[in-house]
Formats: sequence, structure tokens, C-alpha cells
Amino acid sequence: MKVAVFSTKAYDRQFLEAANSLTQLSTEETSTKQCLHELVFFEPRLSRDTAILAAGFPAVCVFVHDQVDASTLEILASQGTRLVVLRCAGFNNVDLQAAADLGITVVRVPAYSPYGVAEHAVGLILSLNRKIHRAYNRVREANFSLEGLLGFNLNGRTVGIIGTGKIGLILGQIMKGFGCQILAYDVYRNPELEKLGGKYVELPELFANSDIISLHCPLTPETHHLINAETIKQMKSKVMLINTSRGALIDTQAVIEGLKSRKIGSLGVDVYEQESELFFEDLSGEIIQDDVFQRLTTFPNVLITGHQAFFTEEALHNIAETTFANISDVEQGRPCPNEIRAQPEVEAKALVG
Repeated sequence: MKVAVFSTKAYDRQFLEAANSLTQLSTEETSTKQCLHELVFFEPRLSRDTAILAAGFPAVCVFVHDQVDASTLEILASQGTRLVVLRCAGFNNVDLQAAADLGITVVRVPAYSPYGVAEHAVGLILSLNRKIHRAYNRVREANFSLEGLLGFNLNGRTVGIIGTGKIGLILGQIMKGFGCQILAYDVYRNPELEKLGGKYVELPELFANSDIISLHCPLTPETHHLINAETIKQMKSKVMLINTSRGALIDTQAVIEGLKSRKIGSLGVDVYEQESELFFEDLSGEIIQDDVFQRLTTFPNVLITGHQAFFTEEALHNIAETTFANISDVEQGRPCPNEIRAQPEVEAKALVG
């Protein structure tokens, strides 16, 4: 199948091309390369303005910041596209109902980096707690003072995990290894987390009793700004807040107020509500116009990474392999286990990691 691949970086192309190549031996035992699909790479993001690049392509392959809204889908459909292939788990950037109405199939990669994301969340926790990022900069300037670097033992602390799918479960396993108590919230309980000794509670109880809160739920209308001024009031003083899921789970302005009042003791995020204009690009020579983001960077107890929690060799390999398996399933008329459709409202409310 001919596929237009949007939002591509050098690392995307490397892993996608490797997964798309089949090495075969001829009768002379010399190797030849054969490709599963015809790939054409585009660096720009997909949007209604760039959708014309996909003219004549039966499939488009997109990532987290591509705009697959109704207007973009209408242009794609008019040009012959019948398949949208997400090389990510989240699909909040896709209008699934519009896709269904236009006869466009949508597939995704549901779980490509659960260990990578959970481990990154732990990295943020450790760095914020022991101020490793600040200590690193001090030592480079020959400043060996310990003032301001005081942390706490993780052993015996309570970690609240919101969303206990694969990533939330792995985080629970890791934090249990540190000797932490685990509180959890999810619409659907994970028996594996309960076997660890994790206790499911309602959100107000989790907020009130957690020293560290980590978010691992999808972005839906029900979870949008899950962390807001009211929920922050319910939290323990000096709580550590971690988000490696979706930026809009957090009301950033409310979190800034929480940091200023010291209600929030520290913040570690790998995602940001308006990240589409910032992340995955080198803006080191630019003046960033996002005042809210710039304000976040001024806090000494805030650690921000640029949506890299998923970014491991294993993840990129898994993304590429599953992406092409999805394309082949659809092309050959087989049921695709990773197809996603517009869900009834009651199902859309599920909180899963």
C-alpha cells in the first residue's frame, strides 16, 4: 500500500524503513531487499493545509500532533485516502465519528512503550525529589553546596496513580519496589495492581493522602483539566505532581498558582497542553511566545521534558512493527485488532492507562 508518512524525523524514518524491509535470499544465496509498503515521508504535520500532500495515497501515517479533524479528513477522503494509521496510542487528535462517516478506517499502536513511559515517570520523581537536575548544574560551576537540595526517602511514602492500565501498573510495580504505599483510581480495577497491595479509592481520597500523584489516563472530555484549582485544593501540602500522559489533563494556570502558593511542592511533566507548537522542534534560537510555558520554566521545583517518555529503541521498533502489521491487516481485508471506532458515551468515560 502507498502510505504518506507525516511528521517524520530522522529517527522515525530509520525505524520505519527498517521494519518495512524484507530481506530475501535468491537462488544464488545473495540477499535482496523487498518492501512491504511504499512509503513517502513528509516532515510537515498533517492538517487541512498540508492534506493535499496525501493526494493519491490510500493511507496516511500520523503522530500525536497531526490534526486529523473533520475538515482534514474530508480533504483526505476526497483525494482517495481510506486509512489513517496512528503510530501512537493516543487518538484524541482524530475525529473518529467524522472518519466513520467518511468511510475511513483508523488504526493505532495501543501499547508500544509502557516500560519506557513508567521508567521516565520514575526518573522525574527521583530527579525532583533529590534535585539531581539542579545538583548537576551546580557541580558544573564548581558549586558543591548542599543548600536547597534536601530530599526525602521514597520508602514509606504514598504514591497515587490515576489510570492503572499497562503503564500505571508498571509504575506501581516500580514504586512498590521502593517501599511505597500505592493508592489508585480507575473506572476499571486492575487485579494485578491489587495483588501488589495497591488500594483503589475515589479521587478525593487519593488527592488527600498521596505524597506523589502520577497521571496515566487518556485525554477525554471527562478527564480534561482533571487537575484544576478545585482538585489541587484537595491535595496534601507540598505534593509532587507527575504527568507523562497528556498535557491537557492539567490546567496549567491552576498548577502555576499551586506552585506559587507552595501547595504543589514540585512538578514533573513530559507533556504540555499547548505542546504542539513547541515539542519535537529545535527552538533554541527562537523567542518562545507561550508566556504560560515560559512561566513554568522559571520555577526551580519544576522539571519539564519534551514528550520523550516513550522514546526508547524498543518503543520505536514496536511502533514500526505494529504500524505495518496494521496496514497489512487492512490492505488484505483481515480484522485488525488495533482498529478504533467512535465509542458510545458510556465507554468513552473509562479511565485507563
